[in-house]
Amino acid sequence: MLEIACFEITSAEIALQSMADRIEFCADISRGGTTPDFYEFLHLKKTYSTPIYVMIRPKGGNFYYTAHEFLQMKNSIISFKEGGADGLVFGILDAHNEIDERKNRELLELAGDTPCTFHRAFDRTSDLEKSIETLIKLGFRTVLTSGGKKTALEGQENLKNLIEKYQHKIEILIGGGVRSENLAEIRKFTGGMSFHSSAILKYDSFVSAEEISRLKQLSS
Repeated sequence: MLEIACFEITSAEIALQSMADRIEFCADISRGGTTPDFYEFLHLKKTYSTPIYVMIRPKGGNFYYTAHEFLQMKNSIISFKEGGADGLVFGILDAHNEIDERKNRELLELAGDTPCTFHRAFDRTSDLEKSIETLIKLGFRTVLTSGGKKTALEGQENLKNLIEKYQHKIEILIGGGVRSENLAEIRKFTGGMSFHSSAILKYDSFVSAEEISRLKQLSS
């Protein structure tokens, strides 16, 4: 399974016309991805058939949110769910960088049957196994992770461990610097089956359809 992260509408349209299995649609690459424009999402949803997962994140930086930001996340989930989002991507940590069970549960309840991914906030938690067990208990379908490290290559040992122990309970989506030049190595070492990449080549600003094609061939 190949998911492409798209930080603006041009890249989203390229990816939606490519071999990608789904996209993660968000905004503002400089802040690591935030909630995208609702009307851009509606345009994409009406035009393309490839599944679109939507980032629900009102700000960049840490994953600890004020009451107002939490309300924004709730409203975004309601809007994008009603707009036909195929999946939702979010993650809330507490002041100690651990999973905030109460707030995440509230968002999951609002999402209902819409599949939810816990994003790389997961990698900031202190105990990855304890955290993934919490996500499974809460009902997340997917966790996006680089194995607690800056990149998936650096986190290969942790990714392999998580995949061996938990892949049958939750989709472990490997992300963090995944490109065609390293995907085969990561896949072979970890046994991973799901990959996440921005597919943006060095010195480019937009997703590369050629890179997506290479990634898809290597991940299949």
